Amino acid sequence: MGRIEKDSLGDVEVPGDALYGAFTIRAFNNFRISGIKANPDFIKSYAIIKKAASLTNMKLDMLDENIGNAIIRAADEVIEGKHDDEFIIDAFQAGAGTSSHMNTNEVIANIANIKLGGKAGEYNFVHPNNHVNMAQSSNDVTPTAVRLSVLLTIPALIRELEGLSAVFRSKAEEYDDVIKVGRTHLEDAVPIRFGQVFEGYAASIEKCIDNIKNAGNDMLELSIGGTAVGTGINTHPGFKDTMISQLRELTGFGFYGGNSIMLAWSMTPFVAMSNALRMLALDLNKISNDLRLLNSGPKAGISEVVLPEVQPGSSIMPGKINPSIAEAVNMVCFQVIGNDHAVALAAEAGQFELNVMTPLIAFDILWSIKLLTNTVRMFRDKCVSGMTVDKARCTELLDKSQSLATVLNPYIGYDNVSRLVKTALREKKPLKQVIIEQDVIPEKYLDKILDARKMTEPGVVDKRIASEIREYNKDRAPL
Repeated sequence: MGRIEKDSLGDVEVPGDALYGAFTIRAFNNFRISGIKANPDFIKSYAIIKKAASLTNMKLDMLDENIGNAIIRAADEVIEGKHDDEFIIDAFQAGAGTSSHMNTNEVIANIANIKLGGKAGEYNFVHPNNHVNMAQSSNDVTPTAVRLSVLLTIPALIRELEGLSAVFRSKAEEYDDVIKVGRTHLEDAVPIRFGQVFEGYAASIEKCIDNIKNAGNDMLELSIGGTAVGTGINTHPGFKDTMISQLRELTGFGFYGGNSIMLAWSMTPFVAMSNALRMLALDLNKISNDLRLLNSGPKAGISEVVLPEVQPGSSIMPGKINPSIAEAVNMVCFQVIGNDHAVALAAEAGQFELNVMTPLIAFDILWSIKLLTNTVRMFRDKCVSGMTVDKARCTELLDKSQSLATVLNPYIGYDNVSRLVKTALREKKPLKQVIIEQDVIPEKYLDKILDARKMTEPGVVDKRIASEIREYNKDRAPL
């Protein structure tokens, strides 16, 4: 059975047992779009802000202590997740997050009213606007909630990334003695050790962690206390500083006040965070692509890396196994890149004193963080940790390739080496065999010069050997 509430538009029916009110039900009926609700950490952040605001207003003697304490107890229940089902607004909603913000105000107000002996929807003791929202506006509360929710969610992502980096470093140590054909432009290049390849992956992940942490620092600058357009209308002169102090105490984050007028319309800190996630997605996607290609085969591909078998690969081809985990990583990375583009468009969509696109910014950044957190964990546990390198296959391909040729340049010159490589390819012979047949370099020096391990790091040309080879070839016709 429903109850009737009144607002500035008239009467509206609300479910009888609901803790939300008229504003929420109107928004719920208006925005039946995606079926996706706001991120729980976003709602938790709203509630933390409401608790901090009540503490602040009581400290400034602006709010009755009985009302303020009831709001705080109600906010604590929301923070603990006891009323998650009461937050029903679609993630795609009206601008500035007013719908989700008022959903929070109404839920907290009704919980507080009940605690003070009232009934939901009557607001005899605690009003959602007059008390829960005292000295606040959606225009400063929502951006603050976005910042706080990002700060609450990125530590889990960073932990998963640190774990992935550690696994790559472990693999680097395990396979540092395995030399493979390096590849540029999808063609054979010079040798490289798998230890170096995996170290490079780890370094990339660690760089992405630094980018995310740096972007996280931008989340600490708050506009709270600016209310509607950043001027602080309807706030006590001490509200902003006291409010930020309360938020620091409640969360442990080093919040500080920024220019509230600028922060009402400038979304660039969110762009920086979204871009850090995008850069992670770009590098993660590249790493996944590499592993898919290195795993290709098992008989007609590269097959230098063997990825764990996690599920059958085909509904029609028996025995086929696909790099399923790496493929899923690719798709998540594409989504994160798309989310970043949406954030960029939302960030440039502000007009005059406000950017109203904060609900979309919140949804896309928090979704990207969640996707990447779960995906990095999956990639580490179900793919990279169980990955092996086939040393014999790497040696086979290295021996077949002409990747050792570059090291000959200082001894017989680029043009002569090019001719040897073309001969080896044309006659389908190993490069070393062609060198011996053409008697270009004394055979006693070949093993030392063509040491693939030495080619994977800087080294000085043996001037004595180079001089002897030049003397050896001085009376010969050009190759």
